[in-house]
Amino acid sequence: MSRGVLYVYWGDAHGKLQERSVESLKRHHPELPVHVERLPDDATLLDKASMFDLSPFEETLYLDTDTVVVGRLDFAFDKAAQHGIACSICECPWARRYEGLTGDLIEYNTGVLFFTRKAAPLFEAWEEWAQKVDSASYHLVGGQEYCMPVNDQAAFAMAVEDAGYAPFVLPLNWNFRPQWHLSHFGPIRIWHDAGHMPPELGAFSAEQDSPDAIIRYVSLAGVFDVKR
Repeated sequence: MSRGVLYVYWGDAHGKLQERSVESLKRHHPELPVHVERLPDDATLLDKASMFDLSPFEETLYLDTDTVVVGRLDFAFDKAAQHGIACSICECPWARRYEGLTGDLIEYNTGVLFFTRKAAPLFEAWEEWAQKVDSASYHLVGGQEYCMPVNDQAAFAMAVEDAGYAPFVLPLNWNFRPQWHLSHFGPIRIWHDAGHMPPELGAFSAEQDSPDAIIRYVSLAGVFDVKR
């Protein structure tokens, strides 16, 4: 199989979200096969680094289960074929938020990754770093400090640096995170959130996807009610 979509999950909490994601994918890409890999219940985010070996495809789109495909994805597939991998910078671009990282290292969001077999060196480095980098991060909620003990994106950031691999960077429309991305221009390609995408935003995106549409700006703040 040449091109397809991969989901990797563990536990039972993702079933409904994954069904939603696959349904949205089939609306826009009915031709793409889907491969779902369920990991053992004791898996963690670090196990996402193995996705390269889990994919049966030459050209792969990996999607987190809480994603919704909103439009055609040909452009990103083509850029991955050209560069090996295409992805978006994380809503928090500072990888130094992880205990084991320093400096201006860029963090990428690994919930939406387009890649081909030529990106093998990057994924090999990701798996290696996942086993040795301290990916704990601290954040504040209402003045209270919380710790996230592990995260796969710290190792991915290090892998990009270590492998000297330059991914093709997609704009936020391809990995839209409404909790943080409160405005954007033009159509959304992939909605990345467990909450429902407001119908008004879907209609706006469809209108903006027309080849003769005037690209417009929209703000979610106070306009669209993002249900959680």
